[in-house]
Amino acid sequence: MRYIITLAFASTPALAEVPAVVTDIPPVHALVSQVMGDLGQPALLLERGADEHDFQLRPSQAAAVAGAGLVVWIGPELTPWLDGALESRTAGTGTLALLDATGTVTRAYSDPAHGEGPADGDHDHEGADPHAWLDPGNGQVWLGLIAAELGRLDPENEAIYAANAAAAAREIAALDAEIATILAPVRGKPLVTFHDAYGHFGDHYGLTFAGSIALGDASSPGARRLSALRAAMEAGEILCIFPEAQHDPALVAQMAEGTGARIGGALDPVGSTVEPGPGAYAALLKGLAVTLAACVAG
Repeated sequence: MRYIITLAFASTPALAEVPAVVTDIPPVHALVSQVMGDLGQPALLLERGADEHDFQLRPSQAAAVAGAGLVVWIGPELTPWLDGALESRTAGTGTLALLDATGTVTRAYSDPAHGEGPADGDHDHEGADPHAWLDPGNGQVWLGLIAAELGRLDPENEAIYAANAAAAAREIAALDAEIATILAPVRGKPLVTFHDAYGHFGDHYGLTFAGSIALGDASSPGARRLSALRAAMEAGEILCIFPEAQHDPALVAQMAEGTGARIGGALDPVGSTVEPGPGAYAALLKGLAVTLAACVAG
């Protein structure tokens, strides 16, 4: 019995070398989970159903960020509430901001304010669109970057991280082809979403997002914006309009009433309704594709 106990203690240092990893949102958590595999489980800060743009860390979460060996996040463009907690981290710990990482495909927001200012209700919506995980090409790039950073911090398991990332990238490639097939009937069809979050997805799959009710999650739609969208729907220029998870669908229903535009299912760009874990990234992307295609099919 004493010999068995000795072996158990001897294995502890190797396990302890796997970095404690903290992530900001479900799709990032899913990608890190795939890379870590059986070696460890990253922490997810954004609680299920919470707003990624406006979230307050609990003291225990702030402590987890401060003590983590690696924090993987999109960047301050999406989760500015994480900025302050990162300042308390000690030298030698890793931080990977994916939106600014080498190889990431970036884009400007696709839906400008069309001259609307604060008096119209819409907030400023300039700069890079941070919803970059909705381009599966970025997901594949990020897997390699996450594996490289984990391998730097934990060289003993570098080969395992790299192999896990390569396997996950192959799965995303297969998913990408499947989603392209699902979305083939959607291409060229004019769609309206609740807020301007789907440009990366639309660019990658050749979709036509003709506008959004609100520019951002936290912005109230301006009267001119709503009037223009309503006119387009009345003219038959919009096929489908989509509500969004965590937002009241009443405005979408009001906008579509009497216009002939179809109301689709609720879109979930950040995976707030998906079970967190390694499968969440695929579930999020495929869920968007299926929801869009279902409305277009009528």
